Amino acid sequence: MSVGGGNRNAKNLPINGDGREWSNGLFDCFGDFGTFIVSCCLPCVTYGQVKRRYEHLNQKGYPDPEHGGFCTSDCMINGCLALCGCGFIMQMTTRGSLRSRYNIQGGGCGDCCTALCCTPCELTQESRELELEESSFGGKN
Repeated sequence: MSVGGGNRNAKNLPINGDGREWSNGLFDCFGDFGTFIVSCCLPCVTYGQVKRRYEHLNQKGYPDPEHGGFCTSDCMINGCLALCGCGFIMQMTTRGSLRSRYNIQGGGCGDCCTALCCTPCELTQESRELELEESSFGGKN
């Protein structure tokens, strides 16, 4: 079930028939250096936070007051899968869900390649997209 939410196109990017671009480019990851560093060292933590923030917005319609928490069950599962080289599978499905929520262009193949080859940048980009919607609430939770 999807409920309200904030501004899903906070930068007012143009939308064409296929949707719009990401609000921040894949390699703009240094714009949120803290998230990027955590994504480099512990991608499962950033993944768990992104997933929880997305689900909270989608189900409750307002930002997660804990900003995704620290070590969630999704973090643990992703970490275990990453040890086997398969963490990207969860990441690509979440990326697809985020693209759908924000009407962003792309497809499953691109999500797979991005999650597999550019994990820290991909997770930072997703976190920044969520941050834009969360900040549109103006601090109300």
